[in-house]
Amino acid sequence: MKKIFDSLVSRRQFFQTGVITAAGLTASSNLLFSKDEKPLPAAKRPFKLSCAAYSYRKELTSGKMTLDDFINLCADLQLEAVELTSYYFPEKITPDFLNHLKRQTFLKGLDISGTAIRNEFCLPPGPERDKNIDHVKLWINYAQAFSAPCIRIFAGNPAKGVSEDDAIEWCADAIKISLEYAAKQGVFLALENHGGITARAATMKKICDKVGNHPWFGVNLDTGNFRTDAYNELQMIAPLAVNVQVKDYVYTPDGKEKTAPDLKKLIDILRGANYRGYVVLEYEGEEEATTAVPKWIEKLRKAIYE
Repeated sequence: MKKIFDSLVSRRQFFQTGVITAAGLTASSNLLFSKDEKPLPAAKRPFKLSCAAYSYRKELTSGKMTLDDFINLCADLQLEAVELTSYYFPEKITPDFLNHLKRQTFLKGLDISGTAIRNEFCLPPGPERDKNIDHVKLWINYAQAFSAPCIRIFAGNPAKGVSEDDAIEWCADAIKISLEYAAKQGVFLALENHGGITARAATMKKICDKVGNHPWFGVNLDTGNFRTDAYNELQMIAPLAVNVQVKDYVYTPDGKEKTAPDLKKLIDILRGANYRGYVVLEYEGEEEATTAVPKWIEKLRKAIYE
């Protein structure tokens, strides 16, 4: 009986002390920091790092690696998330498979930052455009099922003879139709600067303006895809970004060659745009991904934490 009483007294003392401590912290939150240390301002907070399965496209397409292997590898790299590119899903996608991905990432302590699909939206109203819209809707269902908050989509390439104005109108209209469905499922659609009609930031912004300020729409900013004045182009669309993929290169100003990116400059662009989402490595270099990806993850960490 005395042991029970002592235990109760001990617990009461603990909670009383806890209440006093909590009150003290409320009165002065600076107690959480040393005298010379302040909480990080929003512009200096670290991003969550993710890796796109596309980085390991050779291994995944050859069968040397499975999506499970990729998830395990990202956990070993101490990442916060994975981007599960649709290209490496089985031909027949079942609810059991999607639940498996959700389970595996959760057990490894990983978020799913998003997924990525292929589509063509520079099409006039008709069966072909409907087919592409249906494909996006199907992947909205899949994304919702395995907890991917965002889908990377393309605008595409207008056919020969199609005016830019028509292509922009068609693309924006197809996105708006897709967004009606995406909003119901709670999945973002992120338009990537992927060449074609999105080869320049100014044209991409015209598409976004036509779509309008939709709560489930934004840009998938790919740092390697602008071939002219890359950093300024990226800065133009960064305020619209809801997802960011960082390549292991940027193009030289003349657009003819690839060169190593200034990662610190890229991070500063994102912070300047008040971007708060995932930073996803999408490696495309010649070195084997198994050795190159860990190096690039460390480079990104250094750029973020400097």
